[in-house]
Amino acid sequence: MPARALIGSVANFGDRPASRKFAVQVSLGQHPMIEFKGSHFERDVILWAVRWYVAYPISYRQLEEMMAEHGVEVDHATLNRWVVKYVPLLEREFRTRKLPAGSSWRMDETYVRVKGSWKYLYRAVDKAGATVDFLLTAKRDRAAALRFLRKAIEGNGTPEKITIDKSGANTAAIESHNAETEAGIEIRQIKYLNNIVEQDHRAIKRLIRPMLGFKSFRSAAVTLAGIELMHMIRKGQLRPTGEVRPAQQFYSLAG
Repeated sequence: MPARALIGSVANFGDRPASRKFAVQVSLGQHPMIEFKGSHFERDVILWAVRWYVAYPISYRQLEEMMAEHGVEVDHATLNRWVVKYVPLLEREFRTRKLPAGSSWRMDETYVRVKGSWKYLYRAVDKAGATVDFLLTAKRDRAAALRFLRKAIEGNGTPEKITIDKSGANTAAIESHNAETEAGIEIRQIKYLNNIVEQDHRAIKRLIRPMLGFKSFRSAAVTLAGIELMHMIRKGQLRPTGEVRPAQQFYSLAG
């Protein structure tokens, strides 16, 4: 029996009438990279909701209203569960297709409110502005900075130089890594060169603001991963897939 493609795409979900059923273009006998079995909602609906939440400055209740306007009755708690469940899977696939970063990094951290207290989002970009990596931590110290540095190097290789601010913790972390591995990473403390990562923080913080703080550390870490994922796609950091629009590139991660 010949493979038959189902018609439809999540890309124009918002333009369709509420009564229309949505199907993804898949062939008979092929399986998506991410499994959606067991959900009471169609795969496309879930992906559409997850992308909107991590791509735009909206709350879960606002997203609930938007879904209702398109004929999908789903409560904000379910939307949260979708984000927590599927963002890690989408991020995992993205990392297998992420373009390599440059060898000159700008490393910094910013504040994120979780359960009423401040946590720290470590981030790095290369000199062209491409995101190297990110990590949410409970503390801002040498150990936290070193965990982030190791994570970034594991996924991107060892940089030639890292520009930081006057943070003693970041300096100590890079020095520790150099001592442990004989990496020889050059440390630079030039504030104007670090402006690029500080400006990049703003794109992330703009999306976080309407969320009014996170209820748990895990929820914060997962949501931030989704925001960073969409931010990297918009910056052109996903290997070419034939899909041009950032939204289509995001959906392609699901298979």
